[in-house]
Amino acid sequence: MNLRRLSSVSLGHLAIDVLSSSVAMILTVLAVPFDLSNSQIGVGVMIYQLVGSLTQPFFGVLADRVGGRWLGAAGLAWTATFYWAATYAQNYPVLLLLMSLAALGSAAFHPQGAMNASEAGQGRASSSTAIFFLLGQTGLALGPALAGFLLESSGLAGVRILAGASVPLVFLMALWLQQPADFTKHQPRSASGGKQRSQATFRRSVFVAFVLVVGLRATVQSGYYGLLPKFLADQGYAPSTYGLMVGIFSLTLAIGTLGGGILGDRMSHRTLLIWVSLLATPFTVWMLYSDGWAFAIAAGVGGLLIGAPHSILVVMAQNLLPKRQGLASGAVLGFMFAAGAAGTGLGGWAADFVGLPLILLVIALLPLGSGISAIFLARDVVSRAAVTPVLNVATDER
Repeated sequence: MNLRRLSSVSLGHLAIDVLSSSVAMILTVLAVPFDLSNSQIGVGVMIYQLVGSLTQPFFGVLADRVGGRWLGAAGLAWTATFYWAATYAQNYPVLLLLMSLAALGSAAFHPQGAMNASEAGQGRASSSTAIFFLLGQTGLALGPALAGFLLESSGLAGVRILAGASVPLVFLMALWLQQPADFTKHQPRSASGGKQRSQATFRRSVFVAFVLVVGLRATVQSGYYGLLPKFLADQGYAPSTYGLMVGIFSLTLAIGTLGGGILGDRMSHRTLLIWVSLLATPFTVWMLYSDGWAFAIAAGVGGLLIGAPHSILVVMAQNLLPKRQGLASGAVLGFMFAAGAAGTGLGGWAADFVGLPLILLVIALLPLGSGISAIFLARDVVSRAAVTPVLNVATDER
């Protein structure tokens, strides 16, 4: 593996996702002074995620043209700048504006990061991409815990430390991504069977199944990040405590991302997607009805299983467009974030009418639908058999 390339984008991913995962914490703390409802908190998270997701395909195309050196470094710097500025917001509309601008940096960072991480694997794309997402998911885990501690101890002024801490990584990416990368070197050559595989790939039923797998899983992850803090706050937990509780889920989700990527290089993607999704459902439900060590166990196992498919889904998309990996990465990541954002926003809105506990229960049951949808992916590029040519080429080049 190209460790410099992989390390720089992975550490940058850690930093930018620490900031991104703190948005719900900031909105929760500001709920009292800004007099925010559940729907306003959900909408705030949704707007941040939608801006960051819908623009990712554009930045993916840009990454295909210019590479990732300056795009990654500038994206992190942009997000940190507007995240810092958002802590000075005096009202809800200004906060949303600054957070939306911050989301553009995240959108610029993620496609080039996934593209560079895959290339850094040099034939082990699932594993290297999993490492990239492990650091990102670790950032998502640390963000609520760090933000909760800083918000409780120093208010919004303390959270600015998170923005400042990302500055050294801006320079690290600019330095370590200098060497150009060949993003098609480890991808499959064109073959006579390629057209047939492409036609099979885009069959309507298989496409719908893939969309459902991605969208339902993303809604669980985003919904828990965005709405679980408010759910726990309503039960009387302090910011530092519910930040830690959400952090357990996020941290084990990160570990699951790494484990899923490693397993994805060794077993059927379809089988893995089915079983981890179905097995996750009892634990995501259990999280809502437990506390103490029981919550830690439920959140830990649930996080492992929800995180496992993440890097695999990105590699699947890259295999579909081997010469446009930036676009493929931006499209699938953008859809993940958009689906999660829409689910969180709608969930927050609906919670004002039927209650937050019921909405979170519905979200907790969504992995069941994701697992059932994965059954219909047998003949798609997501299956192990269909990507065998990709893996053989990678094996030959090792």
